[in-house]
Amino acid sequence: MKITLRELQGNSPGYYLLLGALGLVTLFGLGAVWIMEHQGHIVTGMNNQIVWGLPHVFAVFLVVAASGALNVASMASVFGKTEFKPLAPLSGLLAIALLLGGLTVLMLDLGRPDRLIIAMTHFNFKSIFALNIFLYSGFMGFVIAYLWTMMERRMNRYTPVAGLFAFVWRMALTTGTGSIFGFLVARQAYDSALLAPLFIALSLSYGLAVFVLVLMLACHGSGRPLGDALVARFARLQIIFIAAGLYFVLVYHLTNLYFTKHHDFERFLLLEGGLYTTLFWLGQVLLGSVLPLVMLLHPRIGQMRLRVAASTALVVGGGFAQMYVTIIGGQAFPLVLFPGRQVSSSFYDGVLNNYSPSLPEWLLGFAGVAIAGLIVMLALKFLGFLPERLDEAALQTSDATQAVASA
Repeated sequence: MKITLRELQGNSPGYYLLLGALGLVTLFGLGAVWIMEHQGHIVTGMNNQIVWGLPHVFAVFLVVAASGALNVASMASVFGKTEFKPLAPLSGLLAIALLLGGLTVLMLDLGRPDRLIIAMTHFNFKSIFALNIFLYSGFMGFVIAYLWTMMERRMNRYTPVAGLFAFVWRMALTTGTGSIFGFLVARQAYDSALLAPLFIALSLSYGLAVFVLVLMLACHGSGRPLGDALVARFARLQIIFIAAGLYFVLVYHLTNLYFTKHHDFERFLLLEGGLYTTLFWLGQVLLGSVLPLVMLLHPRIGQMRLRVAASTALVVGGGFAQMYVTIIGGQAFPLVLFPGRQVSSSFYDGVLNNYSPSLPEWLLGFAGVAIAGLIVMLALKFLGFLPERLDEAALQTSDATQAVASA
């Protein structure tokens, strides 16, 4: 029995309603870009102290999740988990869509998107930002080649090699994303090599959560069977990835507490940070990690689709809270310009920086998510990345040759 990939029919009112909603959000996001482009960033909540605002929260989350979304394909091609082989094309598609959505937000939030060609042709190789351009483009190229080897039957013998290169490159991509913050030694919130492995661990959790949500929505909307055993496997993987993310968060903060120079920041974030403290403990730790971890521990979790969907949605929400605390909270804490000395001036010395995201920032951020959703929906309709069935009978033959058939 062959595992058949088939396009979605995409003729239901629900499909067109969701497609129209995503398109409308994208248009609103483009309108927000037009406003910021013509009136300047003064219309946003960003300022000279907090230069990375809410759009960067969306962008970094999408880029990190893109790396983790490829993990399902990597498990099939690199680690020999053949039960995930039918889902490898969807995994690669989601990785590309999330990366494009995140990079679109980054490009449109920089203030001068018309100068992108200069950023792509003039490099300062001492800058981690310049290095990330190569990581982004390389990841895109490797995943596209990986998908080609999976979808073209005569290229199937190259899939393990392509999968290995894509796996290594996505590790480098997430390391580079974490290093953007880890290399900023002037910020007390950053300045840690632990941010690179932390982002790798978080990418596994965020990417799998997004993948499971998309898979369940696509199978439910198209009426395709999704086996309880496969759902249970994903739930167990999600438990491991959530625990790994929590572990690295714990190690990161314990490391900061060990160094006296970071005590003030840890006190600010963990105890006295107001919104940032609430988002950390309630959003990131409790609702985004502990609660879904407990919910997924049920012995019959494979039969509880609503619980799995709610748990993965909580992981995604906790991921946004974590990125907000990391990016915005890290900038809200004042710079220590002269360590060990008292500084007094009228230029925000020792003052906690205020930030309140404006409507254009929200619209641009959600537009990045909408762009990723549009790419996935259109690709599923016209290119056929989703297996015809994913019940137990189909999974038992997942090591058979995949065939792409028309609807």
